Amino acid sequence: MIEFVDVALLVLLGVTSLVIIREQNLFAAVMLAGIYSLLSAGLFVVMDAVDVAFTEAAVGAGISTVLMLGTLALVGHQEHKPKRRPILPLFVVAVTGGVLVYGTLDMPSFGDPANPIHHHVAPHYLEESPHEIGVPNVVTSVLASYRGYDTMGETTVIFAAVVGVLLLLSRGPRPRRTVVNGMWRTVAYEEDPTEVEEDRDG
Repeated sequence: MIEFVDVALLVLLGVTSLVIIREQNLFAAVMLAGIYSLLSAGLFVVMDAVDVAFTEAAVGAGISTVLMLGTLALVGHQEHKPKRRPILPLFVVAVTGGVLVYGTLDMPSFGDPANPIHHHVAPHYLEESPHEIGVPNVVTSVLASYRGYDTMGETTVIFAAVVGVLLLLSRGPRPRRTVVNGMWRTVAYEEDPTEVEEDRDG
């Protein structure tokens, strides 16, 4: 049953990612990205990483979706079609993905009790956490104390990302509302409403 859930979630993740790549309506792409984050959170729950699932659901499906919707309110909902499709970025992404997949071949099997982490680190956390940290929840003691610097670094990265998004949103032309074929649309100042309509029809 667990294997079926894993396969189903992975298939849904793959299908969702392909639809996001092909989708030209940015609002739909943002909603699909939120669905992707929720599916990822479900996969983390199946792998017993509930704390990571909470983070993914809160940040990926929650905060990120709100920030992207705020961005769409400024730049409009339609993606501009590129005049040409460069091959080099696709090649770089394919090579990088291949290298990353190749690097995972030497990783120990997931859940294998013979993994080194299960013979030293995990038993130490479980046995000594109440005495060294004084917190009854082992996950909290690991995130707040044993991995305190890592947690602080993650928080710093999120803070820097939020500051960067706010700086980007505070610059550039403000959007305007215009009527295209009897419908209100939000476009940037440099956009031509007729071009937006042509992109939507195309």
